[in-house]
Amino acid sequence: MKITLKDGGTGQELIHRSTMPAHPLWSAKVMMEDPDLVQTVHEEYIRAGARLITLNTYSTTPERLEREGEGDMFHALYAQAQLLVERARDATGVDVKIAACLPPLHGSYIPDMSRSHDDLLPAYRQIAQEQAAGADVMLGETLSSISELTAATQAGLETGLATYVSMSLMDDGTARLRSGERLSDALVALKVAAPTAIGLNCSTPEVVSKHLPALAATGLPFGAYANAFTGIDALKIGGTVEGLQARSDVTPERYTEFAQGWVDMGATILGGCCEVRPAHIKHLADHLLAQGHVITGDLG
Repeated sequence: MKITLKDGGTGQELIHRSTMPAHPLWSAKVMMEDPDLVQTVHEEYIRAGARLITLNTYSTTPERLEREGEGDMFHALYAQAQLLVERARDATGVDVKIAACLPPLHGSYIPDMSRSHDDLLPAYRQIAQEQAAGADVMLGETLSSISELTAATQAGLETGLATYVSMSLMDDGTARLRSGERLSDALVALKVAAPTAIGLNCSTPEVVSKHLPALAATGLPFGAYANAFTGIDALKIGGTVEGLQARSDVTPERYTEFAQGWVDMGATILGGCCEVRPAHIKHLADHLLAQGHVITGDLG
């Protein structure tokens, strides 16, 4: 079977390696002030076996940049992100695919519920169009409300690129998005929006495993990539990544066991989110190849 294998968590990988102080625009700040480090992380994920590499633009939404007084950096940051992935691809000599990132506009895990699909769509269009020329796939990730999911899907599809949208669920195990909306309602909305593929990400592996069958039941191609956090409270609006802690029990071997379970459910898109590191991706890639799967960067 063909498995799309994306990279792991870039932002947390950078915090482990950089000497810069944490900042609400963490990955964007590192990208401008220590670009070689970002390129190195991209290279390590490629060498580990990832074939879909995500642009380092998660924190560079117009809203976040304006909130931190960096609104004039929008175009420069997206251009830098594109350049660094291309340099990593050239340095490794591997013809990987590139995923444009469509993240939560307001902040991770805390959707602004006063904003509708139509309110969010202009910003998602701006972000998607800024990245489209240099990307192969549109990746909406860690989306936490139905309006985020549908607006990111529409903006991604309008570029003409394959669009994979992935949502984050409550850590308490209930079948709800971080917004409190029901997963079942989100899946109904996604059936109408018709992205290329859907997924779960930046939730615990246990939560992903519990709720992935609901995605399989839609008939849409689907995937999963979990985080390995002990908790997410540090990422309240204006918070920084320095307060986040990794779980010691989610080893590369254990993560691969979770991922194999997702493949058994029918998942064809895998990878890692925060605190899933190059070693995790390498172990997973080696396992997939040993099982006879073909690893690709394409969707479908």
